[in-house]
Amino acid sequence: MEEVAAVRRAALAGVDDVEPERLYDRIAARLADATLAPGVLTLVAEAAARSQPVADSDEDRAAGVQLIYEGLTLTRRLAHDNPWTTGDRDAADKDILIADILVSRGFYLLARTEAAGAAVQVVREFGNDQTELRTTGNDDLDGNLEVDICELAVVAGVTAAGHEPTEALRAVGSDLATDGLPDVETLLSGDVADRLAGYDNQAAADH
Repeated sequence: MEEVAAVRRAALAGVDDVEPERLYDRIAARLADATLAPGVLTLVAEAAARSQPVADSDEDRAAGVQLIYEGLTLTRRLAHDNPWTTGDRDAADKDILIADILVSRGFYLLARTEAAGAAVQVVREFGNDQTELRTTGNDDLDGNLEVDICELAVVAGVTAAGHEPTEALRAVGSDLATDGLPDVETLLSGDVADRLAGYDNQAAADH
């Protein structure tokens, strides 16, 4: 699908100056295998707000959301597996560096957008959830990342179109991830765009 290719291309462009080459190759391999739903949802949200084709949306914002998600999911896996004590320490050291790079590059792409504050909040909440999980053992907290990242995707998308990210619009994003990330086909089916456009039009009418 063109939207998936666009997100992957923009995400790779966001890290294309990473050195050494072996480190970049490791990042590229991760992005090649990733679900790109967060980035695609960003494109869909902007397109719905603008009433335009998804292909005309801001790929850099989509890449920013995608890179943050990839970095945090890698961090989450490392926190759960703790490979420094049970596995390959060298590989774990590379992976934690990659996670930091992905999140920081995602922040860079969103830093001058209206979604910057929401991106910071996602990372802050992720840290709080992981701390609480280690204390309580409540695995349900892990799913909050997908909910939060889908909400961020909607915020990044609708603000790119100059629209206010209302609570109703944010809720569309979070509702999509109550059972984990939605698949790309669902996001591109038209139903999600219709929901987002409906709430956005209602907000405009209220004003």
